Amino acid sequence: PYRIVPNGPNPGGGAKRGGGAIRRQITSASARDARTCSACLHSGLPLLDKICPFHHLPTDCSDAMEKNQDLEFERNQERFLFLKWGAKAFKNMLIVPPGSGIVHQVNLEYLGRLVFNQDGILYPDSLVGTDSHTTMINGMGIVGWAHLRQIGVVGKFVEFFGPGVAVLSLADRATIANMCPEYGATVGYFPADVTTIKYLKQTGRDDNMIEFIEAYLKANALFRDFTNAEQDPVFSEIVELDLGTVVTCISGPKRPHDKVPVSDMKKDFKQCLDNKVGFKGFNIPADKQDKVVPFVFDESECTLAHGSVVIAAITSCTNTSNPSVMLGAGILAKKAVEAGLSVPSYVKTSLSPGSGVVTYYLQESGVSSYLTKLGFDIVGYGCMTCIGNSGPLPEVVADAIEKGDLVTCGVLSGNRNFEGRIHPLTRANYLASPLLVIAYAIAGTVSIDFEVEPIGVNSDGKDVFLRDIWPTRSEIHEVERQFVIPSMFKEVYSKIEKGEGTPRWNTLNAPDSQLYPWDAKSTYIKSPPFFETMTKEVSPVSGVSNARVLLYLGDSVTTDHISPAGSISRTSPAARYLAERGLTAREFNSYGSRRGNDAVMARGTFANIRLLNKFIGKAAPKTLHIPSGEQGIKAVIAESYERIHRSNLVGMGIIPLQFVEGQTADSLGLTGKELYSIDISDGIKTKQLVDVKVCLIVIRTSLILLNGYWDLQA
Repeated sequence: PYRIVPNGPNPGGGAKRGGGAIRRQITSASARDARTCSACLHSGLPLLDKICPFHHLPTDCSDAMEKNQDLEFERNQERFLFLKWGAKAFKNMLIVPPGSGIVHQVNLEYLGRLVFNQDGILYPDSLVGTDSHTTMINGMGIVGWAHLRQIGVVGKFVEFFGPGVAVLSLADRATIANMCPEYGATVGYFPADVTTIKYLKQTGRDDNMIEFIEAYLKANALFRDFTNAEQDPVFSEIVELDLGTVVTCISGPKRPHDKVPVSDMKKDFKQCLDNKVGFKGFNIPADKQDKVVPFVFDESECTLAHGSVVIAAITSCTNTSNPSVMLGAGILAKKAVEAGLSVPSYVKTSLSPGSGVVTYYLQESGVSSYLTKLGFDIVGYGCMTCIGNSGPLPEVVADAIEKGDLVTCGVLSGNRNFEGRIHPLTRANYLASPLLVIAYAIAGTVSIDFEVEPIGVNSDGKDVFLRDIWPTRSEIHEVERQFVIPSMFKEVYSKIEKGEGTPRWNTLNAPDSQLYPWDAKSTYIKSPPFFETMTKEVSPVSGVSNARVLLYLGDSVTTDHISPAGSISRTSPAARYLAERGLTAREFNSYGSRRGNDAVMARGTFANIRLLNKFIGKAAPKTLHIPSGEQGIKAVIAESYERIHRSNLVGMGIIPLQFVEGQTADSLGLTGKELYSIDISDGIKTKQLVDVKVCLIVIRTSLILLNGYWDLQA
């Protein structure tokens, strides 16, 4: 038997024209017995039996989430048992079960309360988190992507004010607050106002609670009217941003803060191909930039080129907590399907909302079936593509990329796009809104100018432009007004209030002991070694004598280079460690999932495949061994630090040293192969000058110490 794939006239998005319906042979006789997706029942199209292109097994769009959750519990059961034990062992500890959503979105929609009421005593809500996206809650008044990085706000508290804030939705504020690590600030804060109160009502918070929250905030001058300049505090520095100057942008191809206006995207990508290898360059010779690699996928002839999109994911707490952009994506999908457009079959598409509420309003508004038709099925609730859990590409796609040495792309609505994180084979990754994720997925390439080039061709052979299907703001707001209602939030989060989780979570039998029973054979949860050597008295601080340099790195080294969160390479030390303990490559999982085992994480240090070490001269997770006596890193010397990186070093007992103004390793003629001694005595102080001796050369540096803040990057 054969089946017809809907929207066949546009199989390649903007990359191809014409063509007939694609026919694919069903390879399993049981395929027609597979469960039928409820979305397909009402699509008006022939009911289809789907064959999973990644595993070549009968499937349908409705069971992707269940299969992923099965895998999640299979791989992470030890971690979940540890968390469930913690809920029993500690007082006043609530665990939001796996499958409920991303912690930051759940915090925004349910846990955050602005004001605590404990036995009649009211006090402001605050949050301590071990993840950089903890800052998302600042958008709700609990303690964008503008030109803040260029101004220099590292380590500072940034507060947004002025009449422009009044027109921003709370979800927009949360998105901007969530990205404050990318512009270097400690906090990006939006004080509470009428919009905040409206959001509390929209998300189903208790009316009595909302009443005392508003009264408390107003009584303590914590409630703001952004249109009233007399309420503006006195700031140490004011930076103005005209919201009218903001244009549609994406960011990439390798860093979250490298802004690219969509109108310049095609030109910018071409420039990246030309540029030498770096944050904005791939150094592809001119005679190889037009290379096209043909391959066959699902019995259809396809091609890949530089700029081809192979991963398109609507994911991450940054955007999926914003109903406006999620519904906008759904409306765009509806208009695209109605215009006869589709996504190339080989593009790995996914939708992983931050909470079940998103699924609820996408279904109720009638747009989820159209997202499904474009391949954006819900695959689970949690950090996925953004943290490197994109899964494998189809083998024929991977082979084509490697054969052509192509710079292919991932487009995601996430907040991280560091090299090697999203997928080893997507050398260029762009952060975009959910709407633009769909747009670039349909186009099949980032090398397109939406202003002058069609996004695709409809069944009549007529060009369709992005502007033809782009939803208006009024359309989005009307759908949001009708379908994002308090009852949805109450229904979804009532299960947490009742202590209910998924059936898998409920059947986990966690230990009842007061102390956790460590399993010496576990490769996920391991007792940290510093507990074994911890003493009541703090050891005195000592200097460093005749140390060797382990790595000599360039600019913009991130925590993702230092401690990757993505997949574990089969050739890595961490993989060898796991293989020695009987695990197969399929069971390696990711570095992010194995953070509870220091033996794995130590072997994953600097394991990012795109790490550029000057000792090596090319991107690789390798270094040059220089005999050094005692092993380990004692200090880091850099020209400057992001606050989050500096605090991580301090938390691990590593001293962050900073060159004095005007000095660099290059200006001092350092190669990194010298012997270094650092004079540090007990009783060190903030901004203290210390001597770093390099043979007979003395370099004076300032010592940067953490002022009590602690944060970790996802």
